[in-house]
Amino acid sequence: MTDTTDFLLLEESLTDEQRAVQLRVREFANEQVRPIINDYWDRAEFPFELVPKLARLGVVGTTIEGYGCPGMDRLSSALVSMEMSRVDGSVNTFLSVQSGLTMGSINLLGSDEQKQRWLPAMAALDKIGSFALTEPGHGSDSVGLETSARRDGDSYILNGKKRWIGNASFADVVVIWARDEADGKVKGFVLEKNEDGTYPAGYQADVITGKVGKRAILQPDITITDLRVPAENVLVQSKGFRDVSRVLMATRGNASWEALGHGMAAYEAALAYSLQREQFGKPIAGFQLVQNKLANMLTELTAMQLICFRITNLQEQGKLTGPMSSMAKMHTAKKARWICSEARDMLGGNGLLLEYDVARHMTDMEVVYTYEGTDSIQSLLIGREITGINALKGD
Repeated sequence: MTDTTDFLLLEESLTDEQRAVQLRVREFANEQVRPIINDYWDRAEFPFELVPKLARLGVVGTTIEGYGCPGMDRLSSALVSMEMSRVDGSVNTFLSVQSGLTMGSINLLGSDEQKQRWLPAMAALDKIGSFALTEPGHGSDSVGLETSARRDGDSYILNGKKRWIGNASFADVVVIWARDEADGKVKGFVLEKNEDGTYPAGYQADVITGKVGKRAILQPDITITDLRVPAENVLVQSKGFRDVSRVLMATRGNASWEALGHGMAAYEAALAYSLQREQFGKPIAGFQLVQNKLANMLTELTAMQLICFRITNLQEQGKLTGPMSSMAKMHTAKKARWICSEARDMLGGNGLLLEYDVARHMTDMEVVYTYEGTDSIQSLLIGREITGINALKGD
């Protein structure tokens, strides 16, 4: 009997440094996150008590070099996402918004002065970041965003609305993507809190309630009304939506690794439960139907691992394309969602209880299945690549 999820021994390919990062994050997630997360998830509150502990973990900023960031290789960064999601998706989302989207935008598109101004404090989690792109009317077609920016002296005045913006109700630094009225180009505008900890006039964040997944990460609606942002806070290399896409491309693989983490957690929970749960006088793991489920779950999980390792290797070589990322996200999200559902089914009524963890991973996977590009959108991106015909735009 084996209880490992590394069935094809992929972890043997890790370097000592990569393995050390993986084990450090795994230990942190199991010892610091697991004991408290169900309570926070149930109350739909963010576990702020983890922030200083996450800062000491030394993973914030992941692949960014300098400015107090760890400068990891891409596989190490991916393993951070996998191991954190293996315990909880909300905390992983917090880290992804901080390191990948917000700090990633500043590092990729900011000037040296802007990087020095914001990144060191963010790497230490002295400042928390947020990435405001999605709008109420623009999700999959985010390129059509309507939030506007108009130059007024040494500032820009922003107006618009954003939705599903992680960390935006408490972030110190918010990268707001808006369309410059002067040239019609989408640019990144960095909003900072006032010195007294309040937000400038014209910025209002209302936390979305009633979520059934990712309940421990706060994702507000933002209303922006004549919000004044200094011109010096415009990311100097953000000159169009193509630059937004550069940020998203750099972080897109994280969703696949997160899906892998949720799938691993659900499989491990189902396996452990099947070995201790007895029905008709023996553990349910001894029934053919249960073994068939476990075998298929592990097989799909292993296929997900192979895809994740491969896309990260390609990204490290500079060979990863958008359609490749789309295929990875489409497959891993679909299969992780299925694994979580199978695990919930195997646990029966107990699968509905937070104490068994599966229900939390299952509903969190519903979020992952949607964000970073839905299954339908990813399939159309792949379809465009293999046929040369753009079906995203209908006549």
